[in-house]
Amino acid sequence: MAENVHPLVLRAREALARSEIKSAEQAVEERLKTAGRDIYALEVRYQIQKHRGQLGEAARTLDTVIGINSRADWAYNELIKLLTTHGKTADAEQVTRNALRANPDNAEAHHVFGALISDTGDLVAGEWHLRRALEIGKTLASSAQAAFLTSLGDNLSRQGRLEEASASFERAHEFAPNDAKTLSSLAKLYEARGDLKQAGAFIDRAAAASSPEEVTLLRAGYLAKTGKREAAIAALDATKTLTGEGQLERGRLHESLGHYEQAWQDFTAGKRKLATEGGGLQYKADAVEALFSRFKQFFTRDNISRMPRAKQRADVPQPIFIMGLPRSGTTVVDRIIRSHSAVHGGGELAFIGELRKIAGDVLPAPQPFPENLAQSWTADRHYTATLFRDYYLARAEGFGLLKSGDGKTYFTDRMPFNEVYLPLLKTAFPHARIVHVMRHPLDVCVSMISSNVTHGFNCGYRVEDAAHHLAAVFDLFEHYRREMDLGDYVVQYEALVADQAGQTRKLLDYLGLPFEEACLRTNLNDGSIDRHKHYAQHLKPYVPRVRSMMTGYGYD
Repeated sequence: MAENVHPLVLRAREALARSEIKSAEQAVEERLKTAGRDIYALEVRYQIQKHRGQLGEAARTLDTVIGINSRADWAYNELIKLLTTHGKTADAEQVTRNALRANPDNAEAHHVFGALISDTGDLVAGEWHLRRALEIGKTLASSAQAAFLTSLGDNLSRQGRLEEASASFERAHEFAPNDAKTLSSLAKLYEARGDLKQAGAFIDRAAAASSPEEVTLLRAGYLAKTGKREAAIAALDATKTLTGEGQLERGRLHESLGHYEQAWQDFTAGKRKLATEGGGLQYKADAVEALFSRFKQFFTRDNISRMPRAKQRADVPQPIFIMGLPRSGTTVVDRIIRSHSAVHGGGELAFIGELRKIAGDVLPAPQPFPENLAQSWTADRHYTATLFRDYYLARAEGFGLLKSGDGKTYFTDRMPFNEVYLPLLKTAFPHARIVHVMRHPLDVCVSMISSNVTHGFNCGYRVEDAAHHLAAVFDLFEHYRREMDLGDYVVQYEALVADQAGQTRKLLDYLGLPFEEACLRTNLNDGSIDRHKHYAQHLKPYVPRVRSMMTGYGYD
């Protein structure tokens, strides 16, 4: 059916096409004076606001359109782009969910939602939405289909399914041979395969398709891998608008060359920029202290003893929880354990943290979490333990971790800061194997400040916040040790590096798994041990904050 567009709106569109912004605005505002719900006029107003960079006004105009027509896919899609571009991913996710409820056949919404939840680590669910976008978006422009395929390829790469990812990227390349994002993704894929020559060729093509600055970070990483670290730094130095990630990369390159002062400057400046790029991310120490204080007040031995415990399901593989601070060595320990023939690799699974929301849904009360868990003490609410267990296992099943007939009896879960929710974990899995990885706290601080760590209430953007949060989590964990029977096993990262075979055998004994040579194939190196000594003066003000943690873990 043809559009029924008012002449004033047509005039505004024509003026906008000629870049006559003021004339377009006059025409469209004249129309909206008498027809404030004219969606075509509102669309032109949005385009004008977007052109002028009036992002708040543009978002409000899109909200108005959606309020008038809840199936206006274009308005949802534009609002989602606006939010994601400016780092408001939580808001973008909620709008995307609303868009999919309004129209389950909105291909672009499936694409954005799949990409968003892939970034949170929910790769299996992300893959489903990306494939759905391809299925229902077959009639869209080739550029849109290329974008869907590239996002799918990125998702598959993160799952380790490199052959499938390669096929997805190649199809995207057929649809849009000069798309810079697709070319960059192909470069990353070939770099991961070790084919640096082919990676370099795709980087050159990506730079030609966009601008050299847009692929500078990718090129710097490539140069570093080919041993040209000075050239990599020079490439980043020449960039006029270096991103936060770019500054972190330059800092790591400076560190590799022994330029520790320049490295620290890049680390701290890069993290400040990343916080700004994320919409002004901040760590709220007072709020964390108040929350953890409430946890310690409620989760006492008496209260914990009153909470129900779920029975173990013998028909499915069981989780092995690998706990520890970000950058503490949990990834290395995960690789060792998942190398065993009886273990699936689960990676960073957010399911334990999600149990807090489930508790709020099934145990509504005037008191928030964790006080609302007191309702589970009564016999008619004992089912909550089983609900927690089955929710976790259902989410794991969605990740393909509960396959039958493959000989796997365990899967790993190494989500950072899972220890904060230990009482919920022990309610759902009373007999769970818990591996606690420790590393020198100051090395952890340096590693967090030199990489894009997003876990822990935004604690990774300033070294003082990282130190505060590590100490707060340690204090809470020590409280749990006093009030609960954890039955955990401690792996010290430095000891593992020094004696990989001996420590691996002890770890497998704790897990009840027979020794397998494959578990020793994970490469370890001691290059990051005592890294903090290069930055002793910068870290000195924060040592008192982590002193008890260092003493508790046996570090000087």
